[in-house]
Amino acid sequence: MEAFLPVTAQQLQAIQSFRTGTRRVEAGGTIVDEHRASPQLFTLYAGWAFRYKTLSDGRRQILGFLLPGDFVGLQDEFADGQTHGVEAVTDATLCAFARERLWALFQTQPRLGYDITWLAAREEKLVDDHLVTAGRRNAGERVAMLLMHLYRRAQRVGMVRDGWVEFPFNQQHIADALGLSLVHTNKTMRRLQRLGLYKLDGGWLRILEPHALETLGDYFERPLRPVPMI
Repeated sequence: MEAFLPVTAQQLQAIQSFRTGTRRVEAGGTIVDEHRASPQLFTLYAGWAFRYKTLSDGRRQILGFLLPGDFVGLQDEFADGQTHGVEAVTDATLCAFARERLWALFQTQPRLGYDITWLAAREEKLVDDHLVTAGRRNAGERVAMLLMHLYRRAQRVGMVRDGWVEFPFNQQHIADALGLSLVHTNKTMRRLQRLGLYKLDGGWLRILEPHALETLGDYFERPLRPVPMI
């Protein structure tokens, strides 16, 4: 796929040797337990997932949404304690890697090690964008930004069909990602839909006025560059 950088035969062999198997997780299932260290890292092959943190009273913050090609679980390698949980939104398929072999991969395959570092830096950039959204955008701008962001990312990895993309998220997911109340999220999404900016139908999303949503959300990403996939 054009979304991903090509790999050499040697790199592919190294990735295959690093891999320990595949894992399938049903919708709503746990990929990474928030309160327990995971012995594995993952690449999401198919489906939607999200990273999250919960407070002691049960309030949840969704830190980011995961699409096919995303590398999962690296943050715990550089943190004291567990940093987040990961949950599958749809049925998901993942490629599993042994965390204990990560340093050996960096030593023997520096190019792949750089790719993993690049993916970590890209994830940090997404977190920066999310912080700007939560800190400075109003409710309408937040929803517009998130819809365009998810649609463009899904489009990039071939998940859009005839203008529609599977959108398995409910309004609680959106509220937890944007730091809004459920009531405010509902009112904002209904208002933008009444304006004819997008359409949600049976778990599928279609962007009707992309320029208007981009302008509202102050979302002007350059064409997304190909990324490595481990």
